[in-house]
Amino acid sequence: MDFTGNVTRALRAIDGALVVVDAVEEVMVQTETVTRQALQERVKPVLFINKIDRLIRELKLDAPAVQEKLNRIIRDFNGLISMYGEKEFKDRWKVNPAEGAVAFGSALHGWGFTIPQMQEKGLKFSDIVAYYNDNCFDELKQILPAHAAVLDMFVQHLPNPLQAQPYRIPKIWLGDPESEIGRAMRECDDDAPTVICLNKVVVDPHAGIVSTGRVFSGTISEGDNVYLLTGKRGYRVQQTSIYMGARREIVRSIPAGNIAAMLGLDVARAGETVVSENIKEQMVPFEKIKYVSEPVITIAVEPKHPKDLPKLIDLMQKLSIQDPNLVATINQETGEYLLSGMGELHLEISVKDIQSMVEVTTSQPIVVYRETVTGTGGPVLSKSPNKHSRVWITVEPLNEEIIKLILDGEISEYQDAAARARILRERAGWDAKDARNVWAIDEHVNVVVDQTKGVQYLREVRDTMIAGAKWATEAGPLAEEPIRGIRINVVDCQLHEDPIHRGPAQIMPMTRRAIWGAFLSAEPTLLEPIYKIQISVPPEYIGTVSGILSQRRGRVIDVQQKGPLAFITGEIPVRETFGLASDMRSKTSGRAFWQTQFTRWEALPKSLAQEVIAEIRKRKGLKPEPPEASEYIDTL
Repeated sequence: MDFTGNVTRALRAIDGALVVVDAVEEVMVQTETVTRQALQERVKPVLFINKIDRLIRELKLDAPAVQEKLNRIIRDFNGLISMYGEKEFKDRWKVNPAEGAVAFGSALHGWGFTIPQMQEKGLKFSDIVAYYNDNCFDELKQILPAHAAVLDMFVQHLPNPLQAQPYRIPKIWLGDPESEIGRAMRECDDDAPTVICLNKVVVDPHAGIVSTGRVFSGTISEGDNVYLLTGKRGYRVQQTSIYMGARREIVRSIPAGNIAAMLGLDVARAGETVVSENIKEQMVPFEKIKYVSEPVITIAVEPKHPKDLPKLIDLMQKLSIQDPNLVATINQETGEYLLSGMGELHLEISVKDIQSMVEVTTSQPIVVYRETVTGTGGPVLSKSPNKHSRVWITVEPLNEEIIKLILDGEISEYQDAAARARILRERAGWDAKDARNVWAIDEHVNVVVDQTKGVQYLREVRDTMIAGAKWATEAGPLAEEPIRGIRINVVDCQLHEDPIHRGPAQIMPMTRRAIWGAFLSAEPTLLEPIYKIQISVPPEYIGTVSGILSQRRGRVIDVQQKGPLAFITGEIPVRETFGLASDMRSKTSGRAFWQTQFTRWEALPKSLAQEVIAEIRKRKGLKPEPPEASEYIDTL
């Protein structure tokens, strides 16, 4: 779960994916997550069922029982494709073992096969079981090498760029697929202007920043001048190379359909759109890379020796460049250096990387929260610091349908305004005027809507007001946690006629104060992150595991028996997972195996919310009580 961000970024650059499933544990929550991710990016999956040796040696299954288990895995996997696949792909992308779209094997022992390969060799499942019973499984590596099974499956069942780009481009690119640039990318045209979507950035100790991405059209060469659409800067490419395994091989130019590594793009980050200088004005960026999880756990990091502080800050910044799911921040109030990640393992490995360079100490993990509202607040009046401008704002919760549309990428800030307005009207029931006047959608799923009529100079301060709104939602008034899932309505505005009196220093604080005043008037609360958890355990421990979950504010959603194991699906707040591993292992004698996956944000129980708010404010060095709405509301 902690590294699903790496999967998400990789999927943007590829057309086919190998999904690996443990033969004993079967289709688990992570299988569902990565398969859904692949299908959302229109990346075709094939299946490898691994650890067949465990079925024979540990579970002592005979050939018919092994086949029954494998058939169930294939059926469940195809069920995921039916559930998450788009209409035109779900049927033809289902895996058929008879056609060689499923491979079976043991990566540990180096053997694997597809059904056509088995038939060609004249072998049966019972022969595999016999090899293990006779302790001759090393011979299987010679007869059925795993690499041959996997490579054959790739070649026969995964598309090449010429086949894949025509259907992938309309999904991952926000522009017009019928435009000149759109056609060039759909046709994978080497001679068209260069368009690259970056999916990975690493900091090489010798070469500096290495930016890697898929070339969707054109040819990228050493010395080319390119432009970064999000970074809004032009660069000259200093070197181009391709990866051969973990090694970079320098090549002079790389045509469309390949994955290129480039030096010289200093401000590039994963998700960036890189284009030829001559199309920077008409080019639309790629759809934002959508992560299935968010950084939900934070630790404070400090060097053992104060002289190492600059080195620590540099290392933390480099780590967050390489891994966008790792967020490094400095708490200005307390002077803490904070690292936020997807889970305990994610942070543990990141700290290990830091400790290889600098000796550090770390705090206990802290859960990240979000602030939101459950009611409507405002209109709230706020004046600019010089009192020459005024704004009236209301705040209300976004409904779940709109949040889902944003998270699924069906509506976004960069989308064609008319298309977005249509979706908001038809799918979310918005008023036509509001749907047309969406100003901004930020990374925490907050929407800013202009509801004003005929306000002079509003167009000139629009971007400044959006910046003020983003400032307000980056750290809310309850506990300085990010605000999530609210709709901010700019109801009215009075702006001074002299531009000098309506600059950013006036408009941004005014907007922020009004949003906070309305927010605090709208029944604010905290949201906590919730994990979906799936546990496999012998049936006699079902009651024990259910008890562990209920003691930690969790709940059981489903229990299924599959052969000798029971599979328990449930939910548990992230706050309650600290120490879960030792609890689970001691109470099940080490027989439980589990996976967690961030699933959603949920309002904290009222009985707990005030305690958590006070706890966070104390940790951050804030006054014990949150501010009152009246502190941010001005009067006429």
